[in-house]
Amino acid sequence: MYSLGIDIGSSSVKVSLLDVESGKCVASAGWPKSEAPIKAVRPGWAEQSPEDWWDYVLKAISEIRQHHSLGGVKAVGITYQMHGMVAVDKDIRPVRDAIIWCDSRAVGIGEEALEGIGYDRCMSHLLNSPGNFTASKLAWVLRNEPELCKKIRKYMLPGDYIAWKLTGELATTVTGLSEQILWDFKESRRADFVAEYYGIDPALIPDTVPAIGFQARTTSDIEALTGIPAGTPICYRAGDQPNNAFSLDVLEPGEVAATGGTSGVVYGVTDVPKADKYSRVNTFVHVNDTPSAHRYGVLLCINGTGILNSWMRRTLAPEGASYPEMNDIAATAPVGSDGVRILPFGNGAERMLGNRSPLCAIKGVDFNRHTRAHLLRAAQEGIAFSFKYGIDIMKGLGLDLKVIRAGKANLFLSPLFRTTLATLCRADIELFDTDGSLGAARGAALGAGLYHSAKEAFGTLSLLESVHQEPTWSEALGDAYSSWRDSLDKEL
Repeated sequence: MYSLGIDIGSSSVKVSLLDVESGKCVASAGWPKSEAPIKAVRPGWAEQSPEDWWDYVLKAISEIRQHHSLGGVKAVGITYQMHGMVAVDKDIRPVRDAIIWCDSRAVGIGEEALEGIGYDRCMSHLLNSPGNFTASKLAWVLRNEPELCKKIRKYMLPGDYIAWKLTGELATTVTGLSEQILWDFKESRRADFVAEYYGIDPALIPDTVPAIGFQARTTSDIEALTGIPAGTPICYRAGDQPNNAFSLDVLEPGEVAATGGTSGVVYGVTDVPKADKYSRVNTFVHVNDTPSAHRYGVLLCINGTGILNSWMRRTLAPEGASYPEMNDIAATAPVGSDGVRILPFGNGAERMLGNRSPLCAIKGVDFNRHTRAHLLRAAQEGIAFSFKYGIDIMKGLGLDLKVIRAGKANLFLSPLFRTTLATLCRADIELFDTDGSLGAARGAALGAGLYHSAKEAFGTLSLLESVHQEPTWSEALGDAYSSWRDSLDKEL
């Protein structure tokens, strides 16, 4: 008995087949084999074809079918790049390419809406500025492409479009509405006042289905195309960051999911609906939210994290050195890097810094004392300090940090980085073997009742390692972080 997970990323699509009983991945495939193209016809724009996403899904499924029958698939789950905007006509054909998450054309429209709707109303009802979210992107289309808009009958998120291709049913989720900036947290209903402000006809917005639970069934045409039996239920749908948290069993208040690739993300679960007055973090409805037990996801994105580590490798590490070798060199320097401080901000505007772009800064270097090792360690400590800075913002919104969970990949492969972060945050870090497509498959199995509880669903999740705080580092790291904060405050 299998569950199938589909992950619609901006770089590629990945499909995984989960054996429900063992909780193991039977097969997975990704498409395209090189990075998927992003169209940027103007600076700050980013678009992709929804039909390309569907083509990638079919190719990835076809690759899995070469070795495994999909006749035993009992549920399908979907995760997707957040904040995209897919507009379709009466035949549910895209009227234009999708405007995806990293497109910034609607920033100004979101700023206008914050003033037009009112700051206090946005913060109390939306818990966010209207910003560059999906509804703002549609408002840009309505304002700038009026002839095309006459053709639009519905608009949706990337995952909603793939669900429609599988089932012929148009729907979204409450979680999805919140990432579109169309959920009223205070009233627990769709935020039609935002749609009204933007001139969005509510009829364009799909009805909602549960994020975890029955949504629709696959068609006979899909069985012919993919081998997935007709009538298979779609039982899970979530954006990539809520899904990353779900895939790591981050469901309860105080639990945090983190990633450390080129950029870093911290996603913490709370039951307190509170906005950050400076909009440095965003709050969404989490996938397991219910009327009787609310769960909200507070999302922090840090642009300048792993990209600093890769820059150090290219420019400072010995030629040909691997990341593990860099980590070994860095570990020879003392905790706190003997006064060297690095601000890891050189990858665009940082939302948690009020959309400022302070750029990277290296401070405190003494040519007579400091070596390559000090700089390599200061880079990893600086990244950990930026995580700590953001997590402290999240604590101010009611996050009671208990545990940090992450996939054992990228920065979390570094013992120095993860021990530094655990010690700074006074929380253990748990490292798991999972990914987005497997999370979607596990969510679908839970939503279909193949697992009877989240505890059962995650009972076979493979914990690879637990990282504990290092008490002997605490004082030196505390002093180093205070110095780092002083340096950051001067830059801002």
